[in-house]
Amino acid sequence: MSGFALTRRRALKTGGALAALIAAGFLPRDAFAAWNQAAFETKGIAESLRALGLAQPAASDQVQLVMSDVAENGAVVPVQIVSRAPNTTKIGLMVERNPNTLSAVFDIGAGMLPEIATRVRLQESSNVVAFVVADGKVLTATRLVSVTLGGCAVSS
Repeated sequence: MSGFALTRRRALKTGGALAALIAAGFLPRDAFAAWNQAAFETKGIAESLRALGLAQPAASDQVQLVMSDVAENGAVVPVQIVSRAPNTTKIGLMVERNPNTLSAVFDIGAGMLPEIATRVRLQESSNVVAFVVADGKVLTATRLVSVTLGGCAVSS
């Protein structure tokens, strides 16, 4: 029992020390992902892409958007995006009729497998657009998803 308590105590001390170093500015904040708040507050596909500084998109069979056509619960909709385009550097997800269109953006580093799996909220039935940036081009795949229960709606 005492071995477990010692390990737990050490973990708490280490975690507290790390948090204090970050708060005091001794660890670089560049180690954390950059946040493009303006892009995540956009209200349309074209506006979201502009806020990300991306070119005009083109539909492509090199982008695979894997998700059900019907979401029973809009609050938790599984989605997978797979890029077959060489030199993929970014993968993102937009939901056309959500209050904020841009849902996620993932940077894909060299040597990484260009696919992601996540969950997204859908306020209502909508087009879901996956985009991939590869060799400076923006490639997309779109799927219309019907929602039977609301996801993002604010209840009163």
